[in-house]
Amino acid sequence: MKKMLLILCGLLLAGTQAFAHSPTDIKIQFDNKTKVLTAVIEHRVTDPKTHYIQKIMVGLNGKEIMAFPFRGQETGTHQTIKFAIPQAKKGDTLSVEGDCGLNGKLEKKIKIA
Repeated sequence: MKKMLLILCGLLLAGTQAFAHSPTDIKIQFDNKTKVLTAVIEHRVTDPKTHYIQKIMVGLNGKEIMAFPFRGQETGTHQTIKFAIPQAKKGDTLSVEGDCGLNGKLEKKIKIA
C-alpha cells in the first residue's frame, strides 16, 4: 500500500512538471517622454495561482536594476509590469527577464531609440 502511494505521488509530481513551461514571449516598450518601461510577459497557464511568473528582472546596460517578485500571475495568459527608469537614455539597452520558477526563464532586450 505504501509503495503504491509513493508511486502515485511520483506520477502526480511528474505530471505537474510536464505542464510547467517557461514564458513564451516578452513585449517591451519604453516611453522616452515618461521614462516608463512596460513589459508584458506571455505565459499561458491553467491556474495562475499555482503556476505563474515568479519573478521579473529588469536590467539597464547589462546590470540588473530591479527585481519584481510575484505570488501569482495577473491572468492565465500574462504578467505585466510598469517601471520608471529615469536614468535611461538614447542608446541604452534595457532587458526584461521573466522567470517561471517551475520550468525556465526568457529574456528579451531592446535598445532605446
